[in-house]
Amino acid sequence: MFENQPKGLYALALANTGERFGYYTMLAVFALFLRANFGLSAGAAGAIYSSFLMMVYFFPLIGGILADKFGYGKMVALGSVVMFLGYLSLSVPLGSGTVALAGMLAALLLISVGTGLFKGNLQVMVGNLYDDPKYASRRDSAFSIFYMAINIGALFAPTAAVKMMEWAQANLGCTESESYHYAFAVACASLIVSMGIYYAFRSTFRHTEGGKKKEEAQNVEEESLTLAETKERIVALCLVFAVVIFFWMAFHQNGLTLTYFADEFVNPTSNGLQSMAFDVTNLVLCIFIVYALFAIFQSKTNKGKGIAFGVIVVSAALLAWKYGNLEGDVEIAAPIFQHFNPCFVVGLTPVSVGIFSWLASKGKEPSAPRKIALGMLVAAVAYFVMVVGSLHLPSPDEQKVLKEAGQAIYTSPNWLIMTYLILTFGELLLSPMGISFVSKVAPPKYKGLMMGGWFVATAIGNGLVSVGGYLWGGMPLWQVWCVFIALCLVSALFMFAIMKRLEKVA
Repeated sequence: MFENQPKGLYALALANTGERFGYYTMLAVFALFLRANFGLSAGAAGAIYSSFLMMVYFFPLIGGILADKFGYGKMVALGSVVMFLGYLSLSVPLGSGTVALAGMLAALLLISVGTGLFKGNLQVMVGNLYDDPKYASRRDSAFSIFYMAINIGALFAPTAAVKMMEWAQANLGCTESESYHYAFAVACASLIVSMGIYYAFRSTFRHTEGGKKKEEAQNVEEESLTLAETKERIVALCLVFAVVIFFWMAFHQNGLTLTYFADEFVNPTSNGLQSMAFDVTNLVLCIFIVYALFAIFQSKTNKGKGIAFGVIVVSAALLAWKYGNLEGDVEIAAPIFQHFNPCFVVGLTPVSVGIFSWLASKGKEPSAPRKIALGMLVAAVAYFVMVVGSLHLPSPDEQKVLKEAGQAIYTSPNWLIMTYLILTFGELLLSPMGISFVSKVAPPKYKGLMMGGWFVATAIGNGLVSVGGYLWGGMPLWQVWCVFIALCLVSALFMFAIMKRLEKVA
C-alpha cells in the first residue's frame, strides 16, 4: 500500500491533513457557536451551516478554472492565505451584535473561497504525480492513502475543539460563548503547520504545480486528444457527477437524520465493552493494531515484524487495562457518533487497498467506475440495516409524545455503528476512486475545472441532505431509510447501464 509511491504523495497528504484538521475542528462546534453566541434558532443556525457547506464545495469549481490558467501551485498558496484570514477573523471575539454577525459571515466567505482555491487543486497535483508511467498503476491506492490522511484530521478534530474550549474556560475565565473563538484559533495554527509542510517538501512535487513551465508539455498531451475524445471524456465525467450527487445526499445524513436518530432513539447510556467505542483513544489503539497486523505480513525484515508485534501487544494491553477499569454507565452524546466514520476510514483503508491489490494481481480488479457503482450498492445496504433496526420503533413524532410520558422506546447504538461501518465501505469505494477517476480522465486543459465539478456535485448533494429533515416527523422510520435505499439503487443501476461508456475512457 505505502511502497513504491512518489515522495510527493506523502508531502501533499500531510499538508492536506493539517488543513482538514483545522477545518473539521472549526466545523465540529460551529453550529453550536451560532446558537450560543448569536442566540439563533435551530433553523437559522442550520441555514447558515448548510449554506457554508455548499459554498465550501462550490468554490473549487472557480478555483479549478483559475488553476487551469494560472497554475495549481499558485492557487493552493493563495488559498491557504485566504483561509488563514478567514479563520483568524473567526478567532477574534467581536461580541454578538450586528457587527459581529457581519464579521462572521465575511469570515465564512473567506474560508469558502480559500478552500475552493486550495482543496481541489491540491488533489489535481496528487493526480499529476501519477501521470508518470512509472507510478500510473498506483493511482487508485494513492488516492486511498490521500483520503485516509483527510480522515486522520477529521478523527481528532472534535476532541481538539472540545478540549481547547474546556481549557479556555478553566484557565482564562472565558464563558462558553467566548471559548469557541479559541477552538477556531486551532484552525489558524493547523493551517500554518500545513503550509510549513507544503513548502518544506515542495521539491518532491513542484513539477505537478502547473503554470507556464508546463504549458508546452500540456499542449503536447492535449494534441493527442481529438475534439471528439475530449468531449467524450467531459460527458463521461458529468454523468459520474450526476450519479454521486445522490450518494452524498444519502451519506451526509450522518449530520442530519442519522444524528437525529442517535439523539432521539439510541439508548442514552452504554456500559461494558460497548462503551469503549465512545472513547476516541480506544479507537486509535484499534487502528494501531490493524496497521501493525498489516506490517507483520508486509515487512521484509525481522526487525520490522518485531516492532509491529510490539505495537500490537502494547495496544492490546492498554485496551485490556482500560476495560478492566471501566466503572458504571457512560453517557452517549449524539455528536460522538461522528467519530466512527473517520475512524473506520483510517482503519479500513489498508484493508480496502489490500483487497484490490490482491484482485489486481489476479487481473480481476474492478475499474474505478465499477467501484463507484459498487459504492452506491453498499450505501443501500447500510440503510437497509437502519430499516431492520427501526422496524420496532415509532415515528419521530410518536417518540416525542412517548418521551414526554416517560415511555420512550430506545434501541442499541450498534445499529448506528454498523450503519456507519457499511457506509464507510461505500465511501472508500466511491470517494477516493471518484477523485482518482477525475484526475485520470479529465483532459489536461480542464483538470482543474473537472475536479471542481466533482466538488460541485458534492455541494448539490449537501444541499439535498435537507430532504431527510423534511421526511423526519410523522413518517415511519423504516420508510425514511427506504427513500435513501431507492436513491442509491437507482443511481447504481444507472452507473452499471453506462459502464461500458465510462470504462472506455478510463
